[in-house]
Amino acid sequence: MSNYKDIIASVKDTRGGIIEAFHALQKEYNYIPAEAFREAARVFKLSEAEAYGVGTFYSYLSFEKRGKYIIRMCESAPCHVAGADEVLKALENHLGIAVGETTPDGKFTLELTECIGQCQVTPVITVNSDPIGNIDPQRIAEVLAPFK
Repeated sequence: MSNYKDIIASVKDTRGGIIEAFHALQKEYNYIPAEAFREAARVFKLSEAEAYGVGTFYSYLSFEKRGKYIIRMCESAPCHVAGADEVLKALENHLGIAVGETTPDGKFTLELTECIGQCQVTPVITVNSDPIGNIDPQRIAEVLAPFK
């Protein structure tokens, strides 16, 4: 695992560097740790409030610790019509958590997302941004088995 200071330093001279830093930090840690956030604000000469405003503008960035695998359920109209509510209930039951929570072992976080552009295979979930389409409640255990 990379040091957050090295990650931030690697983009400090990049246009839009704080956004690049936040992306790189999230890629490394699956969220933006508080100490890394404060360091990024310092390096890019922003107040913590300004840096936080940048980070929270983008819904896919998180300042809260999340699991190794981020499962997102698409909540767009096509997925909803195709049965996303039942899939979401099955995910919550299988993982033992509600939307916005992380499993006690730190492996899975369950989130909702807007359309991910896979409407031809609804309903759709993503696991760390990789789409899995035509998902149904009966396939949840099978789909998540490789990540356990």
